[in-house]
Amino acid sequence: MRAIGEPLRIEEIEVDTPGPREVVVRTAATGVCHSDLHVLEGSLPNPLPTVRGHEPGVVEDVGQRGATRGARRPRDRLPLGLLRHVRVLRRRAPEPLRGRGDHAPHGRAPPRLAQDGENALVRIRPDVPLDRVALIGCGVTTGLGAVFNTARVRAGRSVAGIGCGGIGLSVVQGCRIAGAGRIVAVDTPAWKLELAARLGATDGVNAAEGNPVPRVVEMTAGGVDYAFEAIGLPPTVRQAVRMTRKGGTIVMIGVVPAGTSVELPGADIVLREKTILGCLMGSNRFRTDMPR
Repeated sequence: MRAIGEPLRIEEIEVDTPGPREVVVRTAATGVCHSDLHVLEGSLPNPLPTVRGHEPGVVEDVGQRGATRGARRPRDRLPLGLLRHVRVLRRRAPEPLRGRGDHAPHGRAPPRLAQDGENALVRIRPDVPLDRVALIGCGVTTGLGAVFNTARVRAGRSVAGIGCGGIGLSVVQGCRIAGAGRIVAVDTPAWKLELAARLGATDGVNAAEGNPVPRVVEMTAGGVDYAFEAIGLPPTVRQAVRMTRKGGTIVMIGVVPAGTSVELPGADIVLREKTILGCLMGSNRFRTDMPR
């Protein structure tokens, strides 16, 4: 990807020899991730040019001193998280393109598989199909992490999930695993609500039929304990706030486009003591969450 709004190009690029604490990873499968679509559309800023796509791969080569405890030898299989697998193309001369400017002093490329010093590699079982791991490496990690790490949903509580894409459906499954008593899925296509029911939702509300807030509040006797917004639109964020009961928690997972502000009902948040949490990649701790 060389520019926003332009077609992607298939080009030959160079892959550096890995240095200490680095590996070369061959990408084996990748999901069709909405995060990549955000970058393509320009709503999620990203240095350009860049190679899009992320998630699982196989270690092809390792640096002389190894790649730390995450993956030490060729042919190790691993999932790659979105945040820590940022591939920015750079020119060798005369002036390299900047990756993350705060990590790239005087033209040196940023760490290719690191963020804030944290290594991205986690070795996984060799018998897991990598096309399945492609889903776990981003969407499932984000959805389940939002439930287990960010919100810490407790058993018996009520939940609403706005948006039943890959992340929203993972939220539904996470809430089921956490033992939530009522799980309300909210979306517009009927087939998505049917799929959500198969994956653990106890109720479905079709937002194409009208404002979903009154229906969710009514069926949960005052609102849900947790509302997860997995679309990234100001109107659906406001809906999440409105359908949460007193003392409830709103988790914002969807990427609101850069430069877009969300107006929220201040009195509702203050007088009803609601909590709003941001959730990036499921607040994940890759080394512990992936084995789990």
